[in-house]
Amino acid sequence: MPERQSPNDDARILEEGRKLFAGECTFVLGAAALIQVPDSDLPEIAFAGRSNVGKSSLVNGLTGRKTLARTSVTPGRTQQLNFFNIGERLMLSDLPGYGYARAPKTEVDAWTRLVKSYLMGRPQLRRVCMLVDSRHGLKTNDREVMKDLDEAAVSYQIVMTKADKVKPNELAKTVEAVSVEATKHAAAFPEIAVTSSHKGTGLAELRAALSQLAD
Repeated sequence: MPERQSPNDDARILEEGRKLFAGECTFVLGAAALIQVPDSDLPEIAFAGRSNVGKSSLVNGLTGRKTLARTSVTPGRTQQLNFFNIGERLMLSDLPGYGYARAPKTEVDAWTRLVKSYLMGRPQLRRVCMLVDSRHGLKTNDREVMKDLDEAAVSYQIVMTKADKVKPNELAKTVEAVSVEATKHAAAFPEIAVTSSHKGTGLAELRAALSQLAD
């Protein structure tokens, strides 16, 4: 069995995550097509999820910057792959939401194809943070993407968002249901992250986990 980490190890990893995400963080570019995706050999972390699940808010929360990634209450505002360089050690990509959006169906379909093509064919992609709204749990679109990631052997971690908007007992039930379902997926990371960008819940732990993937 692997050795359990000591409290000192936990504190060290948390500090590594804090320092990495508190450092230099720059917007690289927005790609509306795969041909525009930047050349990079940095380890990459993608933030994927349904429209309006809180991807941009989470990127802003992790980096401690309110306007690094554009946020909106309008589903479908993010219409391209947005890339952010974290201290020349890690690349983050904020993806267009899949599923419902206040945009023409042809545009939504195009975003969805772009997202799936990127997720399936990016060799430096180390992990996908698959965001799931704590108020709703897994939806059909989420399950389809999970199946695609399983088949492509792309590692992903489910990140519950907007945890502050759910009562604790309801949140616990939803997290348990999602966790049970995740165990049935080969590429799913075993630990579910529970976060609130508004309250800051779970952000330090997620920074720490992602920092372990950096150069």
